[in-house]
Amino acid sequence: METYAYSIPLRTRFRGIEVREGLLWRGPAGWAEWSPFLDYHGAELVPWLAAAREAAEEGWPAPIRGRVPVNVTVPVVAPEQAYALVVESGCRTAKVKVADPRSDIADDIARLEAVRDALGPDGRVRIDANGAWDVPTARRHLKTLARFELEYAEQPCPTTEDLAALRRHLAHDGIDVPIAADESIRRSGDPERVVALEAADVAVLKVQPLGGVRACLQLADRLGLPVVVSSALETSVGLAAGVALAAALPELPYACGLNTSRLFVDDVVDAPLVAVDGWLDVRRPEPTAARLATLGADPETRARWDRRLAETASLSR
Repeated sequence: METYAYSIPLRTRFRGIEVREGLLWRGPAGWAEWSPFLDYHGAELVPWLAAAREAAEEGWPAPIRGRVPVNVTVPVVAPEQAYALVVESGCRTAKVKVADPRSDIADDIARLEAVRDALGPDGRVRIDANGAWDVPTARRHLKTLARFELEYAEQPCPTTEDLAALRRHLAHDGIDVPIAADESIRRSGDPERVVALEAADVAVLKVQPLGGVRACLQLADRLGLPVVVSSALETSVGLAAGVALAAALPELPYACGLNTSRLFVDDVVDAPLVAVDGWLDVRRPEPTAARLATLGADPETRARWDRRLAETASLSR
């Protein structure tokens, strides 16, 4: 199997990284991407490889819809840039990153005000704290941010138990901010605990860390929660798997977090998966030799990824 290592800068620092890296390869069913974040280790990497193998060797279930709605993702940027990102995207839903160590709640409020202005009163706003707040902080901040009529708050606290406690506090306070679980599903090792503890109103599913499209469909059925399909910050090759999941779900009540190719300065395909008026067509773009060469990682980075892949493959046998 011939693999291609890519290294693509991001337009803005996102999830603590400035350059996205990963591996691509082609199998009988099409191209696959394997790009686990560097903070994933050992057995955590195995589902990412299962997702790539599914893409390359099996393909994905047939879609039941030809396009999927998506949100615009707003990183930790100045209000003026946040406003411009939303307007340029054409999306009617925005996911705004908050709780970054480089900013404070006043910065988050300013960013959210700009996003709300850009969307207008009918647009939907959701926030993502990536588990950065403890329960008292989340309770306090969500009481402040509820004025933005949040669609939901994604992983405001780090653990499933914290989310469950926060939901109880919000109900007691009369604060109507639904909670979405992300890390509690893809990194806890026990996603069903989210339901058992009544820790979330919404489940965020990401194809790579959860083992593939079929695995996500099965998990969604077991959880019984409304689902948001989101990306793991992939190139358009990896994003296509998320689109395939969104296209195959029986119900799709929320805009998906799959419009993230805009965060890259370039892509490995000629026609990236970029939303038009808030929608992504269900398609599977393929890399070109020229782009693979241009965006290829340096030899040291490639060797590191090849070693990582070999180690993960040995764990999945």
